Amino acid sequence: MATGNLKLDVPAPPADAAKLERLMSVTRGRPIIVAASTHPGEEEMLLEAHRTLAGLFPSLLSVIVPRHPDRGEAVGRTITASGLHVALRSREELPTATTDIYVADTMGELGLFYRLAPIVFMGGSLVPRGGQNPIEAIKLGASIVHGPHVFNFTDIYEALDRAGGADRADTQEALVKQLRRLLADPAARELSVSAAERVVEQLGGALDRTMAALEPYLLQLRLETGVANA
Repeated sequence: MATGNLKLDVPAPPADAAKLERLMSVTRGRPIIVAASTHPGEEEMLLEAHRTLAGLFPSLLSVIVPRHPDRGEAVGRTITASGLHVALRSREELPTATTDIYVADTMGELGLFYRLAPIVFMGGSLVPRGGQNPIEAIKLGASIVHGPHVFNFTDIYEALDRAGGADRADTQEALVKQLRRLLADPAARELSVSAAERVVEQLGGALDRTMAALEPYLLQLRLETGVANA
């Protein structure tokens, strides 16, 4: 009995409205990229990408959300050593006009940052960790960029890439190229998001189909339980 992929039916993550408004107010007018659930080895590539892109988009803000928040301090030190300005959310800091990289090293706030940024790089994919589920970001209207290592979600990413709903970057140069294109071209972002939403809609619904398929068995179980208890 094949009903589809339940990973496609994850709901969009919540976000605190007051926190979102605060972040939007201090970043208004800036192009923003979010790198979600990053792993060691990826942050260094993202810093170099930021450095290159900031030459074209001087007010660019990159938000790095480490997969493991306890790495925030170490990521912050790497950023500082690179010469870029960093702020850490775990210290209750907010990005200022001089912040280059904002490290969102807190738990349960991805929904906040997916709503803040129109472009999301999905971590765990430039290094061989298997990638992260892009569906939540898509449901919140983000354009998706990912690396080659997405074996945890192969079918989903293949469908997205084929439809133009995500952009794959195998190298540092390709990462910069894909991010630059999306930053420079709002129409390209809209096309990517629309294509991704169509893929999610076409492939989704597995939860409803699973429950419908199980209903006869659940009904029989209820009847048998009722008889046994009578």
